[in-house]
Amino acid sequence: MIETEEQARAFCAERCDAASMARLDGFVSLLAKENARQNLVSAASLQSVWQRHLADSLQLLDHVSRETSPWIDLGSGAGPPGIVIALARPDVRVELVESRRKRIKWLEHLQSEFDMSNCMIHGSRLELVESREMAVITARAFAPLGKLLNLSARFSTRSTTWLLPKGRSGAQELQEQPKRIREMFHVEQSVTDAEAGILVGKGRPALQ
Repeated sequence: MIETEEQARAFCAERCDAASMARLDGFVSLLAKENARQNLVSAASLQSVWQRHLADSLQLLDHVSRETSPWIDLGSGAGPPGIVIALARPDVRVELVESRRKRIKWLEHLQSEFDMSNCMIHGSRLELVESREMAVITARAFAPLGKLLNLSARFSTRSTTWLLPKGRSGAQELQEQPKRIREMFHVEQSVTDAEAGILVGKGRPALQ
């Protein structure tokens, strides 16, 4: 379990090269500055930013093979996990979905600042994004599980991996779903929070 910023940085460094770590350092600096202008993340979480936002994002890489691409991140907001994955892994294509104007501009600023050719931003509601087949679907604090699946199932195939950081509510949310959904997902322990989990699923949800 990661408990310190030093451990979190080491965890990230194991999953990045030196250039990617430099980009992540740059992101941390920009996040702190932007957070003073708009409330992207809690101010307290910036004291443990590598643990709470970077390692927390990069742990998702451990649940898929290295060549897995593309990813779609729903409700990208402050950036994690999608922007962190795109910064750490320039060989992976990541699409970000965000509908709030100020946060779209923030994501576009990051895209330009780091010349992220592997990153596409959809500045609209998810319902307006054209359907496409994605290898990985992820979302952090986007919507309750049932609603999330209903909105995003059209991006999935039988081989799609779902990686849904759900904090402390994940197991309970999963238990509230129909049996066919419960059988599709399982809960993995987060490495950054002893009380948090990640809902990991495979396939296309049978919603009807």
